Amino acid sequence: MTGFGYQLYSSRNFPPLQETLTMLSGLGYETVEGYGALFGSGVGQLDLSEALNATGLRMPTAHFAFDAVRETPDEVIGAARMLGVETVVVPAIPPALRPEDAPGWVAFGSELAEAGKPFQDAGLEFAWHNHAFELVDLGGADKPLDLILQGSDVLKFEIDIAWIVVGGEDPLDWLRRYPDRIVAAHIKDLAREGENLNEDGWADVGQGVLDWAEIMPALAQTPVRHLIMEHDNPSDDRRFAERSLAAARQIAGA
Repeated sequence: MTGFGYQLYSSRNFPPLQETLTMLSGLGYETVEGYGALFGSGVGQLDLSEALNATGLRMPTAHFAFDAVRETPDEVIGAARMLGVETVVVPAIPPALRPEDAPGWVAFGSELAEAGKPFQDAGLEFAWHNHAFELVDLGGADKPLDLILQGSDVLKFEIDIAWIVVGGEDPLDWLRRYPDRIVAAHIKDLAREGENLNEDGWADVGQGVLDWAEIMPALAQTPVRHLIMEHDNPSDDRRFAERSLAAARQIAGA
């Protein structure tokens, strides 16, 4: 593991972005992870690149929509090059596109694998990020997430620990199942039942119910390079960023 990062989606409700980057740098973050809304025009990408340079932050991973990677791969590759992105991550597909059976997920896995080839040919890693919808029961041994990852041996995996739990699964099982595919992890926590309702039931890392004392060592046994703090709806992004980084460092012994 090479360091702790921050998914900028966590601070989308707390502009401006420059102040967020300055805050994160001051707290000791080394990297950030971008998401689609930040990658508009070439001018916007240049501004973001300059803002990263000014704060000493890097963006080795970034989320790009499936439509973008499939339909305009050259544009995504250009953005990745400008921003120093090494791993292009597809974070989800909209509900209307989600298959309902195993053959549908097999077909999607193949489609995702095909979409990844231009990025792999360009020397970039191409990865899938999970939510909970890939963990539904299809009536067999494989979950949709298995079928997605089976689409290509070179498809990487950014595991979102909390969404695995929301999906009713044990993250340790998934870390053992795909130990060589995991290049990044979203470090996210769940509040106790009935708590943090104003934050959609999420919690700062170390303040929720996940057993990080077990999860962190298991992550360390994978090739994971980026541990990325994320909270889908914090009421105070600085509190989340600061408290989560402190807890993660303590747990990891960093």
